[in-house]
Amino acid sequence: MTATINAILISPEALAKRLADPDLRILDASVELPAPRFDQDYRVASGREVWFHNHIPGALHTDLLEDLAQPQAPFSFALPRADQFASALARLGIGADSHIVIYDRADGFWAARLWWMLRSVGIAAQVLDGGFNAWCAAGLPQRQGEESSVPVAPLPLQQRPGFWIDREGVQAVLAGERPGLLVCALSSALFSGAAPSRYARRGHIPGSLNLPARNLLDPQGKYLPSTQLKNQLGDELLKTPAPLVLYCGGGISAAAVALALTLVGRDNVLLYDGSLQEWAADSNLPMTTGATPA
Repeated sequence: MTATINAILISPEALAKRLADPDLRILDASVELPAPRFDQDYRVASGREVWFHNHIPGALHTDLLEDLAQPQAPFSFALPRADQFASALARLGIGADSHIVIYDRADGFWAARLWWMLRSVGIAAQVLDGGFNAWCAAGLPQRQGEESSVPVAPLPLQQRPGFWIDREGVQAVLAGERPGLLVCALSSALFSGAAPSRYARRGHIPGSLNLPARNLLDPQGKYLPSTQLKNQLGDELLKTPAPLVLYCGGGISAAAVALALTLVGRDNVLLYDGSLQEWAADSNLPMTTGATPA
């Protein structure tokens, strides 16, 4: 397994000082997913083109859409099998001694998704706080074009329990057959059904709390300081003994909430991989609209 990393977040300045480290592996996890203009307006594309145009020196494009997913699954960004994941990481040159830093050029949600994926198979990584925007704002160097990687032997990866939950698990939580507190990481407008949704139906899974992932970031896209983060997360999420079952549209924004919870020491967190892309597509599964009752 990769070396243990204590700090989850790394600043642009700290990363810049490590660029010459031969064990450093910088991963650009950007994906293009525009806001929906109308219901079921789902447009997604690889972030390779924007990566090619400019990126942090040495950063490799990391394809969450296909290479690090199961493209044959009924929903996007589906978690790959451990052996598929290991092979994809090996092609990126990630070995047992690699120091991994992940970023994207949006709100850090894609970076958080890959960070959670790695964590769930026992690989430590860091997320660039503020992402590529923070790197650029700091006036640090950029590069265009291809980057080379030296493939290595795949690591022996295995999914660890306690990180993911599937549709049947969420149904069991709804039925009261297993403990869990459902938390939707989408915006309040998407949660309530007031705004167009990319997915088959508007709204949220009944009984969910709403914690928009963007509320956990400052205006520059960096995670809030610990005290402010705890205030945004709230006592119910931080103190309930039940597992927190996080979801969003595609298991991406929810990963940012999972990262924030980890920053403040909250464990017992599960991410619903299929999220609303899977859930809303099945008309037999319940959804509701409106805000969470006070």
